[in-house]
Amino acid sequence: MAKHGVIRTGIGGWTFEPWRGTFYPADLRQKDELHYASRKLGTIEINGTYYGSQKPETFAKWAADVPEGFVFSVKGIRYVSNRKVLADSGESLEKFLNSGVTELGDSLGPILWQFAPTKKFDPEDFGAFLAMLPNEWNGVALKHAVEVRHPSFSTPEYADLCTQYGVANVYADHFTYPEIADVTAPFVYARLQKGDDAIPTAYEDSQLDVCAQRARQRACGEAPSGLSCAADPKSDGKTRDVYFYFIHEGKVNAPQAALALADRLVGI
Repeated sequence: MAKHGVIRTGIGGWTFEPWRGTFYPADLRQKDELHYASRKLGTIEINGTYYGSQKPETFAKWAADVPEGFVFSVKGIRYVSNRKVLADSGESLEKFLNSGVTELGDSLGPILWQFAPTKKFDPEDFGAFLAMLPNEWNGVALKHAVEVRHPSFSTPEYADLCTQYGVANVYADHFTYPEIADVTAPFVYARLQKGDDAIPTAYEDSQLDVCAQRARQRACGEAPSGLSCAADPKSDGKTRDVYFYFIHEGKVNAPQAALALADRLVGI
């Protein structure tokens, strides 16, 4: 029996001109970038789905281009999470899920629902939203994560709601948004957004060492110290898969950060 979950490190998207010649070989064809990136990294967060729908055949093509074991996370479309009343987003949610997301099949990881920094915590409405998120669609299992960015969510009631519905609270390491590190689902989702492209790996070695330690602890069901939680952090001993994404402004060296963290996790 495994003593820890799978830890995957990755980036946001795969099409980015400054990565050509830095992360990607200079002579790599642009159409081969996903093929290359998915064999270097364990996961990629698809961000374009936040702005508009893709076609089913596009999702199927992406799934066919990545190796076994590689996982995408998919950012949910903004027409769902940017509503004033979240409970009214059922039709948009269904439309998004019918756009072809499940064509990713075994390569489909968490669906990330990101909320505007101005969105305040309304327990009744937010609970209604979480209740709408399905655990399965078209025969494909779904799991959901929420990234909230208003300080009003830093309350045990928010963490309790996420736990009740098995939805992961996203740990966002950001200069402005609140740090909420509660583990509320059978997996952990972290977005590291303080990288500095003046550093070859975006983060100092000591910072990456801390990230690696925390990733190991999360995968084993332990609660790392030094993190801010809405509720009391607890170690429950439950193994969890862990997703660490490096997504910072500029993000030139984000792939190098993901690779450096992965190197620290070899052999666990």
